[in-house]
Amino acid sequence: MIQIAPSILSADFSRLGEEIRAVESGGADYIHVDVMDGHFVPNLTIGPLVVEAVARVATKPLDVHLMISPVDLYLPAFAKAGAGIISVHAEATLHLDRSLNLVKELGCRVGVALNPATPLCVLSSVLHLVDLVVVMSVNPGFGGQSFIPHALHRIQTIRRMIDDRGLPVQIEVDGGIKPENIRAAAQAGATIFVAGSAVFSRPDYGAVIQTLRDNASA
Repeated sequence: MIQIAPSILSADFSRLGEEIRAVESGGADYIHVDVMDGHFVPNLTIGPLVVEAVARVATKPLDVHLMISPVDLYLPAFAKAGAGIISVHAEATLHLDRSLNLVKELGCRVGVALNPATPLCVLSSVLHLVDLVVVMSVNPGFGGQSFIPHALHRIQTIRRMIDDRGLPVQIEVDGGIKPENIRAAAQAGATIFVAGSAVFSRPDYGAVIQTLRDNASA
């Protein structure tokens, strides 16, 4: 099943509640929340208080992508704020198994995110712990970047790893997703698609979300 997760990083924060309602009305499956700390990535965005505010408005699950390090200390706050999914970067923690298990203990679905140059072998010992693998198709830190084509090969490899183990793990692709390239990512094996500027730069959110879904399913 194709699922679309608009990233509020590209939304108009002066009317964030309206923006969330608009993408949900337009067919969004998740609300993607990019949390950046200015340390792990070269940008600073939002914290648990904003996630809590988003959770009061949103009716769809919050897909919270933590680009922060160290991460364990902040996991309880984001879970309490209303995260439905918490994705932790493999590169952001010294003890990935412990971090992922903590997310699960906090009652959230578990994601592990991988930067474009992170070796995929990191998944071998944790794939059974997660609900989704987030394949970064840009280097994290900023919205509006171009899709890195090599991500398609990485998605294919991860899909084989998942299928070989018979696990119910989804692949989410994050970065540079547009109507023009979403089909290739879907054919490679991704099922959840983060789209920021591709959605929020268009006047009709519902139309572009439907186009993304149609193109991915084609």
